[in-house]
Amino acid sequence: MLAYVDGRYVPLDQPAIGVEDRGYQFADGVYEVCALERGRVLDEAAHFVRLQRSCRELRLRLPVSVRGLGIIVREVLRRNRLEEGKIYIQLTRGCAPRDHGARAPRAVLVVTLRPTDGRARAQSLRKGIAVITLPDNRWARCDIKSIALLPNVLARQDALRQRAEEAWFVGAEGLILEGAASTAWIVDAKGIVRTHPLSAKLLPGITRARLLAYLRAERIEVEERGFTPKEALAAREAFQTTSTASVIPVVRLNGQAIRDGKVGALSRALQNFDRQSNQRNLQASNF
Repeated sequence: MLAYVDGRYVPLDQPAIGVEDRGYQFADGVYEVCALERGRVLDEAAHFVRLQRSCRELRLRLPVSVRGLGIIVREVLRRNRLEEGKIYIQLTRGCAPRDHGARAPRAVLVVTLRPTDGRARAQSLRKGIAVITLPDNRWARCDIKSIALLPNVLARQDALRQRAEEAWFVGAEGLILEGAASTAWIVDAKGIVRTHPLSAKLLPGITRARLLAYLRAERIEVEERGFTPKEALAAREAFQTTSTASVIPVVRLNGQAIRDGKVGALSRALQNFDRQSNQRNLQASNF
């Protein structure tokens, strides 16, 4: 596999980042992850808009234009000849002497590409997954897609140790905010689709926005309102969304089955919508 690293296309396993890169030493950077299907990038424009927002919030400046970034992504795709996978875009403040206030001469951009495990993804979509809940111990600006993800890493490791696939963070008010790498949803006991409203406490998900627009257009009752773990267990169904794995049903929470422990009807319907939406995006894509 070849990666774009600070102006060069190099083998993925070749050292190409300076030891004093501020991303390596301070987690001083931002990132985006996009899905690749049939050789094309899904929701490219929305991901680039969110990347620019993260950069503004951390006072980072892209070393290339947005158009230039698109060209780099296409070149990484061309050189790797991969049809299905995940595109990772990372921007750090760059290399400078290790000092908290040091100014790097320029930001460092990295673009990598990895294949995805289609079999594991298909099984999660078909059978659903188990999730645990954990107290939220992250920083106060989770709306920024920062590379400082240690709490998320530890949460996912805790989930795997408990034979679950994801961890959902519970805030100080007792409400589920989001997952370690996902947006959390339920269909509550009254049939209302619910997800936590946007704030600095959670990331504005790309799939989340697309799903909310679809639900409202179809006149399906939806509320941007938080829910507790207890409400999630009493829900008709639960699911989570990500940019790279669509709508994933959640059938168990903290070791207990949600309803009958089977994938719900709305989750199935939303998977179909997301699949059709992605197909339209691919047809309209410049990639």
